[in-house]
Amino acid sequence: MQNNVPPADSGAGYRAQKEMIDAAIARVLSSGWYILGKEVRAFEEEFAAFLGVRHVIGVGSGTDALHLALRVCDVGAGDEVITVSHTAVATVAAIELAGAAPVFVDIDPITYTLDPIELAKAIKCHHRVKAVIPVHLYGHPAAMPEISEIVRTNGLVMIEDCAQSHGAKIGERMTGAWGDFGAFSFYPTKNLGAIGDGGALATDNSLFAERARALREYGWRERYVSEMAGMNTRLDELQAAILRAKLPTLPIGNARRAELAMRYDVKLSGTALSLPQRPGNGNHVFHQYVVRTTYRDALRECLKNNGINALIHYPMPVHLQPAYRGRVSTGDLPVTECAAREVLSLPMFPELSQEQADWIIEVILGWDRMRQG
Repeated sequence: MQNNVPPADSGAGYRAQKEMIDAAIARVLSSGWYILGKEVRAFEEEFAAFLGVRHVIGVGSGTDALHLALRVCDVGAGDEVITVSHTAVATVAAIELAGAAPVFVDIDPITYTLDPIELAKAIKCHHRVKAVIPVHLYGHPAAMPEISEIVRTNGLVMIEDCAQSHGAKIGERMTGAWGDFGAFSFYPTKNLGAIGDGGALATDNSLFAERARALREYGWRERYVSEMAGMNTRLDELQAAILRAKLPTLPIGNARRAELAMRYDVKLSGTALSLPQRPGNGNHVFHQYVVRTTYRDALRECLKNNGINALIHYPMPVHLQPAYRGRVSTGDLPVTECAAREVLSLPMFPELSQEQADWIIEVILGWDRMRQG
């Protein structure tokens, strides 16, 4: 029996790459330059090459990345932004930070991402919509070919929320390379995580990139001269250096996540759990391995009693949270609300051992047998 299996383990990620990360940190400390220097510029270039886009702009967090993208695209007061309610609250907080209003639509019941049919309906019903933010949730890419066509046909801005999809793609095209912007978070538990906060914007639009670089630092193009009302959201040199050290190993980490997911798939098939589905023409990078059951709370309690920490992403849809009640939606969101009652994220991180994974599986199989009597 394992004494404690965490849902994620940032410390294990550091220990696995300790020598490279420590060297990166020492390099920055010795340089004497800690904000928007050569490490940030190098990471921006390297991450842009990884994604297959022309520009990456490092910022302070994933929330700031979304907010800044909206600002660059002149989305603000009087505008509406379509997104989902089954997401981290950061997606919606960024919309409101920009002064716009969120419009919630329902999700696809299989992928938990923005339903293109519901998106098309919402655009017809709401005449102040200026932008759409699809969320690539849990590492599963949203239906970007369908969503992109709808957005393009209606002349809207599209900003991808890629906080959980580093390295995911549809065909050969990475998430973050479909919209006007892709917004990334480097929170420590992400597939590509910093040791602290950090974020980035990805874009192929050079004018957007230039504007984003100015807006992230007070609207400066010339230092100390604000040409526009900007903000302060800068990826620091330490985090950029750490991300540079970790970026080459991202595909390896994603492959390990896929390996663990396949083991869960094989061993848990035939249980009361609905298991994650893969995109037909893309890849799932398993930021989370999310199962679903009407017996969710009982299963979670059983896992907890056996030293296994499973989390709920997310227990309350944003439109039902006290701070966001009363925001615009396209009506009831039955798929979203049902998912919130039933989803459970099993432990998932590259350093999860075979023994830990097998223990999780053993406990779930035992719970399933007991449930069936």
